[in-house]
Amino acid sequence: MKSRHFLMAARWIFLKKTDDFNVMQGTQHMKKRLPPLNWLRSFEAAARHLSFTHASQELHITQAAMSQQIKALESQLGTMLFVRLPRGLELTEAGAAYLPVLHESIEKMNEVTDELFGKGRNKLLNVRVNLVFFVNWLAPRLPDFYERYPDINLKITSNIWVNSQQRAPDCDLEVIYGNGRWQQYEARRLTWDLLQPVCSPNYASRFEGKPVPEDIVNENLIHVIGYEDGWNRWFQSIGMPYTDFNLGSQFDTLINAFEVAANGGGIALGRSSLLQGYFESEKLISLFEQEVLTTEAFYLVNHNSRFLHPHAEAFIDWVMEEVNNDEINNINRPLYN
Repeated sequence: MKSRHFLMAARWIFLKKTDDFNVMQGTQHMKKRLPPLNWLRSFEAAARHLSFTHASQELHITQAAMSQQIKALESQLGTMLFVRLPRGLELTEAGAAYLPVLHESIEKMNEVTDELFGKGRNKLLNVRVNLVFFVNWLAPRLPDFYERYPDINLKITSNIWVNSQQRAPDCDLEVIYGNGRWQQYEARRLTWDLLQPVCSPNYASRFEGKPVPEDIVNENLIHVIGYEDGWNRWFQSIGMPYTDFNLGSQFDTLINAFEVAANGGGIALGRSSLLQGYFESEKLISLFEQEVLTTEAFYLVNHNSRFLHPHAEAFIDWVMEEVNNDEINNINRPLYN
């Protein structure tokens, strides 16, 4: 919202100065065609340095050529961009309004050019992934990606200890867990989960017959720090109050909770999209049939400020195809409507 207000204000200042200049010079209003790129680059460099000399050295042109290009730009735009002082330059209000937008555009062009035609063509696609999602969902599917896209090389890192409010746009794509409402990201939902209490077959043998939710209240319930969809939500959703978090152990990742449960250390609260491997290997079993929906999910995101490389677009398309073909998603998704 702030950037929108800034651009509106900048446009008003720019147009006002244009009209003032036209009245003084008796010229026509500025032409609508875009000025030549070399004129724009000359202005951007001179505006950054506030010096024709330093700007001409940066662009490897003569100072006279630099001055001529900027005069030509001012003539086409119909407004003065600089105040020429005896010992330097000063931006006019119109020039100051024009600079940040033009600087960002030139930087973006440089970035895209390098990505598509320079060293960036063969760079690693940097994907940061929630660890439990990588191990239980993404990793088993990656061989298919490598077979279909042999020319795309991935750099996979985990996002343990990365604060979602302090993330810098230093990766191309990221899989994160949350509610999907992030202004700085374009987010694509990957999972529609059910919360399922799970434990090892050996741990389940302590219950006589088929257990009911009341049976596990005093058991060793495994908690995961930082998840909104925890045991309190599960018990409340099935109509049972539960507030005693002194019982059980706490872990910082869901994968740690699953591994402890698989080794007989207690009962974890699983997400249906992540449990198939554990069920097939019989390391974990589901204790109940109650269907409790989640308020959060896994999302594939990219930062709005980053250029989306064609390799990233290919990875997104592949992931979303896998999501749409995921049997568990197809079963659970109608429950969310």
